[in-house]
Amino acid sequence: MWLLVLAGTVVLALYGTSLALRAARRPLHALPYESGAVPQQHALSRYHARWYAVTVVFLAFDMEMVFMYPWAVIVAEKGGSAVVEMFGFLAVLMVGVVYAWREGALRWS
Repeated sequence: MWLLVLAGTVVLALYGTSLALRAARRPLHALPYESGAVPQQHALSRYHARWYAVTVVFLAFDMEMVFMYPWAVIVAEKGGSAVVEMFGFLAVLMVGVVYAWREGALRWS
């Protein structure tokens, strides 16, 4: 009997909490994005496959800059091995850029 009372109390507590914490009744202000403006498309809309290749290009150039700034500071003291390592790193990034180029990420027409 006490188990049934406990289960009923838990259910009523959860229901009361959901009533207290629910979103505003005005649907425009309860939208999760666009700052209360009416959205032009659904929040879970899919992206065109071309944008994934654009992302690869962005990441390639972004990672290049993240690692080239500290490299420029220490290249004088490390010598030729640092230059060889950086060119190897740039070669790996260039593979990503060539892949995106072949996929048409740089073609905007």
